Amino acid sequence: MLQNYLLTEIKSIISTSRDKAIRAVDNERTMMYWTIGKRIFEEEQQEKERAEYGTYLIKLLAEQLEPEYGSGFSIRQLELIRQFYRIFPIANTLRSQLSWSHYRTLIRIDNQDKREFYIAETVKNNWSVRQMERQVYSNLFERLFLSNDVESVLAVAKEKKHL
Repeated sequence: MLQNYLLTEIKSIISTSRDKAIRAVDNERTMMYWTIGKRIFEEEQQEKERAEYGTYLIKLLAEQLEPEYGSGFSIRQLELIRQFYRIFPIANTLRSQLSWSHYRTLIRIDNQDKREFYIAETVKNNWSVRQMERQVYSNLFERLFLSNDVESVLAVAKEKKHL
């Protein structure tokens, strides 16, 4: 009979390796989207006197890429990818702890301080995408600034306390 501790240890190794592999793939996908966003943005800037060029360029790219690579390269997705680069123009500032799904949510936040708050809290608390979205949509950032009881609001955010 296999020793219980050995089986437990091997299962842990498998689980840890799988988690690392998933994070590595998602990080690479995030960097791919950032690089594509950069290229689209740079191409648009070369034609900056023609405002409609960006719309045309994204439409043309989507028509060519979507049939081969799928809906991840639709017009809407390419617009998000371009916006991703515009909001995060320095690749070194991207956090490896955040997935593309985290960044998709963060792109929609128009206030830089608010966005940076959610990045910091997500990394610090290891929030999943759903947990981060819940905090964004429940206006945690605003509640913290309006609250006299910051600790209580943070406890709710960390799911240590219920409203």
